[in-house]
Amino acid sequence: QVQLVESGGGLVQAGDSLRLSCAVSGRTFSSYVMGWFRQVPRKEPEFVAGIPWSGGSTRYGDSVKGRFTISRDMDKNTVYLEMNNLKPEDTAVYYCVADRPPGPWIMVVPSQYDYWGQGTQVTVSS
Repeated sequence: QVQLVESGGGLVQAGDSLRLSCAVSGRTFSSYVMGWFRQVPRKEPEFVAGIPWSGGSTRYGDSVKGRFTISRDMDKNTVYLEMNNLKPEDTAVYYCVADRPPGPWIMVVPSQYDYWGQGTQVTVSS
């Protein structure tokens, strides 16, 4: 089992920055992919960003490329999502996810991740 606990959400204005954190614990996850999804009511979760825990190339959803950055701190067992130039359409519940990849790539489909955090709300006002 892998436990994921998000923090850092809140209410900000358009153009502001915010950093989300995801504390990771549990079984060994050195071979896992870590990621972030977001979800608004009545819609499927949207892939935001992903990174292999062991390091390497990152991957981003088209709507956040150039504004969001995913990273991880292996000493603190924490995954971060740095969000810059936030827009009202970034408003959502953000979930930290993790799972073992089926191959050397970062998964972008929600069902490919078994481990999800409880979510943290991000609200961007215009």
